[in-house]
Amino acid sequence: MHGHSHSHTHALDARLAADRRGLSAAAVLIGVLLVGEVVAGLLAGSLALLADAGHMVTDAGALGLALVAATLAGRPAAGRWTYGFRRFEILAAQANGITLVLVAAWVVYSAIRRLVSPTDVNGSIVLAVALGGVAVNLAATALLARTSRRSLNVRGAYLHAATDLAAFAATALAGGLIVVTGWDRFDPLVSLLVAVSMLWAGGLLLRESGRIFLEVAPADIDPDEVGRTIAAHPHVVEVHDLHIWTVTSGFPALSAHVLVERGADCHGLRRELDGLLARRFGLTHTTLQVEHASDSGIELGAAQPRRTPLERH
Repeated sequence: MHGHSHSHTHALDARLAADRRGLSAAAVLIGVLLVGEVVAGLLAGSLALLADAGHMVTDAGALGLALVAATLAGRPAAGRWTYGFRRFEILAAQANGITLVLVAAWVVYSAIRRLVSPTDVNGSIVLAVALGGVAVNLAATALLARTSRRSLNVRGAYLHAATDLAAFAATALAGGLIVVTGWDRFDPLVSLLVAVSMLWAGGLLLRESGRIFLEVAPADIDPDEVGRTIAAHPHVVEVHDLHIWTVTSGFPALSAHVLVERGADCHGLRRELDGLLARRFGLTHTTLQVEHASDSGIELGAAQPRRTPLERH
């Protein structure tokens, strides 16, 4: 006997609609800034600006990919796609993490070359463009901040924008120092700081998306506690084959085999367990196979102690 709860569907649809609105607005802002930064970087001869422009290209790509993912994730399940395209969001987040790491490697290589053989940098242009970039990225991160807490897909785009915000702030500092001191090596030094922030953000995305692809239990849900809670419910004899995983952001799922006492109401207990899991752990997509212990070869004698082992395969 199986139980499913589908109250997550409307919440996911609303979240995806909000994701698309925020991503679209942020993409327009980043696209305009990207064009201006490439032109300014070439005119100023600034690696910091060109490095960040390379990051901005990945930002624009990240926003576009995240927007496509959010659109596809809203399509209903059909045919062999029994979960629809919802996990495409996680694939997009992983792709964004990889691009951040690759661009960071290029920035490190270029910065080392510039430290060895520095080039002339127009600090005034660097400072002006960087201050404009700070303003634009503040707006972009504000648009994405709220939904980034609920969606790994949007978090990927948000981290791109947030690292760019930090990069522009550091680049503005470098531009100001170059104007004051005339020392051009401030430019590649700041580029190295930008690369570190990109590596951190990319590593975070790869770790979180990897956990979902490997179907690790959500960080805020303890499978052992869930198993003990089910096993402690009245009339439950045993729970095993317990699996908890994340389909996509905001969509945790659970399946388990539950054995109950002879004569217990399997349907009623399944409904009670569904409600318990939703209230206590936020697990609203559950598949519970509930049957009598005697039907599974476990006989309950009068003196037999209650069994509540937890087994996960």
